[in-house]
Amino acid sequence: MEDSTLLRHILARDRRALAVFYRTYAPKLRRFIGAKVNDGRDGEEILQDTLFGFLESIRDFQGKSNLQTFLFSICSHKIIDFYRRRKIKQVVFSRMPQLEALVSPLMSPEDELDTVFLKEKVMTVFSKLLPNYKRVLVLKYFDHMSVSEIAQKLTITLKSAESQLFRARRAFVELFVSI
Repeated sequence: MEDSTLLRHILARDRRALAVFYRTYAPKLRRFIGAKVNDGRDGEEILQDTLFGFLESIRDFQGKSNLQTFLFSICSHKIIDFYRRRKIKQVVFSRMPQLEALVSPLMSPEDELDTVFLKEKVMTVFSKLLPNYKRVLVLKYFDHMSVSEIAQKLTITLKSAESQLFRARRAFVELFVSI
């Protein structure tokens, strides 16, 4: 199926077109992500983020590139976001203050100031989050639980856990950007 036809069908909520899209591009994306991310679980999360990102931005696609280029561009940004979030997690959610003492002499004063501001901003955002969002983010990023483990811990379905995590991330980002 041609890209423009496939896009029209996806926009018309044609499930078969979406299945064709997934079967066509998911394996390519997995290989692309696998070359850049070692952990398969992280790769799957990036793949899902990419697919959601594509669906959210599909209306913005103007056909100036082919569909695969557009999709891989989204994926590249999701990989960068993944590593950026990982760095933020390491800085903000570190449970080893002695490690920070070892690293801080290596950091420039600007880096140290940025780290302090980032920590304060993250803590401010956490204080403004709804309790259920805060809890699911803590389970995911502090306790390093998978989505299925979060679902078991909260005695909810896997889909519900995915939805809560998605909404919690979005709420976190919205607050983070607005502060």
